[in-house]
Amino acid sequence: MNSMLPSHSALVSGARPVRPRISVVMVVYKTGEALVDSIQHVLAEPLVDEFVIVDNGSPADEAERLRRLALTEPRVVLRQGHGNIGFARGANMGAETARGEYIVFLNPDANLQPGCVDALVAAFEGQPVPAVVGARVLNTDGTEQRGGRRGEVTPVTTLLSFGHLTSKFKGLSKFEIHREREPTPDAPVKMPTISGACFALRREDFEALGGFDESYFLHVEDIDLCWRARQAGGEVLFQPAAQVIHLGHTSLEHPLKVEFHKGVGLSRYFIKRADTVERYVIAVLLAPAILLMSISRPLIWKITGRPI
Repeated sequence: MNSMLPSHSALVSGARPVRPRISVVMVVYKTGEALVDSIQHVLAEPLVDEFVIVDNGSPADEAERLRRLALTEPRVVLRQGHGNIGFARGANMGAETARGEYIVFLNPDANLQPGCVDALVAAFEGQPVPAVVGARVLNTDGTEQRGGRRGEVTPVTTLLSFGHLTSKFKGLSKFEIHREREPTPDAPVKMPTISGACFALRREDFEALGGFDESYFLHVEDIDLCWRARQAGGEVLFQPAAQVIHLGHTSLEHPLKVEFHKGVGLSRYFIKRADTVERYVIAVLLAPAILLMSISRPLIWKITGRPI
């Protein structure tokens, strides 16, 4: 994590609240109209003491709207003018700017539901440092979204899940990453990986982990954070009582570019966590296949009419 913020990043805010308990951090880049609803849901939550928005390069009209908001809404703190530095670096910037005891990271196309923030914070009671608590991510129809709670993300589980082979062949079902079809637990449960759409850390968790690995430009930084938390002897929890509606696929950026970054991120993650020569070789050899599968997803969506 870089400890120094870019010198050309401007901070815009009204009167900042004294000693905030809960801060929400949102990284914004070409989100589109979904951003308006997401911001409104955050500001409607009374438990949010501080709302840090990191603008990685919004269109001129959206950037100006954010500036006006920061000057008129006391809870909003805006970092702007640094350009597109990637999600991981932007999230670190937001966390370094935020002053809350708890930091909730929220996607700009995700809408907090009533009680979400309270449930996220409550799940930290009795948990070790570091701990990561993820929300239950829902589609607009109320069904649980794919990717909200996941098992161990490895080259094998990724390739089999991407290709839907785990659902086609019963013998491969144990390799399925996604767990949204499993019964919803009644309380927070340990989970190898949660969704980056909405999750929380205590300030001490964030500092213990050194923030996000800024080598990831877009995607997979959340998977990496969960893995590092578990490697450090901490916990990753799925909190079913914390609900957020995630629209998804709202970015005005070309889907091919987004999926390219996802493929690169996954390949980098598998190489990074390889703990033997054999696993390192496998990760390197599978990297082209993972990248190819990632960038082919937009074409499949177009043909089938639904995301995979």
